Amino acid sequence: MGFMHSMICQTDGIRSTSPVRWRSFQGMCAVHWEAHGEAGATGYYRSPDPRVMLFFNDVSRNIILSEQVSDNSQQWRPMLRALYVPAGVPMWTQFNAGHVFSHLDLHLDSKWLLSRLSPIMSEATAREALRKPVELQDVGALSMVAQALANEIAEPSRSPYFAESLAITMITGLIDPVTPEIPDETVQGGLTPRQIRRLRQLLSEGRRRLSNAELSRAVGLSEGWFYHAFKKTTGKTPLQWQQEQLIVMVKDCLHQTDMTIAEIALRHDFSDQGHLTRVFRRHEGTTPSAWRRELRSR
Repeated sequence: MGFMHSMICQTDGIRSTSPVRWRSFQGMCAVHWEAHGEAGATGYYRSPDPRVMLFFNDVSRNIILSEQVSDNSQQWRPMLRALYVPAGVPMWTQFNAGHVFSHLDLHLDSKWLLSRLSPIMSEATAREALRKPVELQDVGALSMVAQALANEIAEPSRSPYFAESLAITMITGLIDPVTPEIPDETVQGGLTPRQIRRLRQLLSEGRRRLSNAELSRAVGLSEGWFYHAFKKTTGKTPLQWQQEQLIVMVKDCLHQTDMTIAEIALRHDFSDQGHLTRVFRRHEGTTPSAWRRELRSR
């Protein structure tokens, strides 16, 4: 018996327009859906296994794709044609317009997938790449590979190894293999150390709070995936983390310069001295002036 996936799937307003075609293989379960979604249709999906979704047509120009259904920061945007979703990463969808769509889902056994990718890109690189969600609009040749795999589901013409090889081709064309840095410190489904360093650099250069859109673009993720990965990595929201990083920069300025508290506040994107003092006290338990005096009295 082949691999069978396990996924929480809750939908409202989405229905199949033809019988679902699926086939189980040694390390994956491939499913071909044709469906119709009503305006306002919603879906929630979460799987303990990594998975790939490729749409054979544009799904909708108006969708919210988020890890948190109540996340008000999400804006309507097009849903991209292909997605790689790491194991355990949840996804909410909500459509603002009716649409018909056809897509191929690959539910993947993690150990099998790693064993197939490791000879291609090394085990460490594969592990790193499989931690990161990916969205892609320009599917190009991947669409033809997916169609060939969909045909093998409907009417098998060759051995199962052929279909499995097509799946690996899709995955390697979708994920982002980069040489990992300190992989043991990377939280599964979270940001890499390189991405965290990029965010620190961006914040240091700008000395101002950045929007989720700016932060997510800097590390090559959509806003929804970024929010989930960031919180899983740091245990904090992007706003909380940025305040902490700004306070670190404020402390360095208090130590290294003779700038006034008001000047430091404006330099680091606080509205005024009072705003900086309130935030500083919340993080350090004292005021910037008292912190500076204590430091210089040592």
